[in-house]
Amino acid sequence: MMEKRNGWLRRGEAQILSFIAAFLVMAAIIILTVPNEIRVFSNETSKIQLPFKEVTIKVLPETKVIPGGQSVGVMMDVKGVLVVGLEEIECTDGTAVNPGLSAGLQIGDSILSIDGQKVDSAEDVQTVLNKLKKDVRLEISRKGKKEMLSIQPVKAKDDGQYKIGVWVRDRTAGLGTMTYYNPENKSFGALGHAITEAATGDLLSLRNGKLLHTRVESVKQGKSGDPGEIRGIFYEADAPWGDLKQNTEYGIFGTLDEGAENPYYPEPVSIGYQGDVEKGKAYLLTTLDGNQMGKYEVEIEQVQHQQRQGTKSFVVHVTDPDLLEKTGGIVQGMSGSPIIQNGKLIGAVTHVFVNDPERGYGVFIQWMLQQTMDN
Repeated sequence: MMEKRNGWLRRGEAQILSFIAAFLVMAAIIILTVPNEIRVFSNETSKIQLPFKEVTIKVLPETKVIPGGQSVGVMMDVKGVLVVGLEEIECTDGTAVNPGLSAGLQIGDSILSIDGQKVDSAEDVQTVLNKLKKDVRLEISRKGKKEMLSIQPVKAKDDGQYKIGVWVRDRTAGLGTMTYYNPENKSFGALGHAITEAATGDLLSLRNGKLLHTRVESVKQGKSGDPGEIRGIFYEADAPWGDLKQNTEYGIFGTLDEGAENPYYPEPVSIGYQGDVEKGKAYLLTTLDGNQMGKYEVEIEQVQHQQRQGTKSFVVHVTDPDLLEKTGGIVQGMSGSPIIQNGKLIGAVTHVFVNDPERGYGVFIQWMLQQTMDN
């Protein structure tokens, strides 16, 4: 009887120790997931429960900005030389090989240097390869991580040049919409999402870039399964509107050489944080006719109250008959179009629903502003 009771006690002690161990593991996980510093805006209400950890809370000053809505051209030089394709090379001996593929190069990789020599253009790659004329070591960047690859260039039959079988480029260009302009420091935000490599979806590393004036020439209407697009041209390329400083998941950011005017909101407006965003009527600003900005009615249908930053913060539904007639809904080139609700700038359009172009996602403006405050 005594031995049985002692057995129960030992099993009970083991269960208690297991419970305590599990509790300590959970507590450690909670502590590790709580940041050391939390930033909140002066007019933003946050409920913060912080078990077992001391956290610094910084209150950021209230920000007022002029809403955007202008069509903008983006020209961006990427860091290194971006691999956008792989091809077989016909060699002088009649064989066909792809040195890049054999070495492990992938579309979306950026070539940073060849045998220690920095390369910034397709011409640089060709020059270095034909100067060395031997096996080389490539330093590449893949998904933000640097790697080294060994590769054996071959002599092409058609022109006698040494090649590694890759198509590369060192810049990208496109059209989008400005989200806001801050006259206090001449800063701007646009697009609401990153500029990425089309084949891989990887964020492109910015070396430098320019924001250009554009004029909208036409609009291809969006249809289910076939997203439309705004078609425009860049002008005054020799006198850029501003400089790009950042390419992030939440848009592109930089400074303007001259201000940005808004006919609907000539004076700065307050920021609407996620706690201010609600289902219901709102307005979208975008440019569709030349340089003429328009203000169109939309409906906020869903709001995701996000504890962590995300680009899909709310669902916006285009309801304005004029906008629907012109575009069919949300089209490429409207990314970054600011959304105003109750007189406050609450966010920007980021993505269209491919099978329902009348609807798309928007990002909270506070996530965009946070990018410039973190850098």
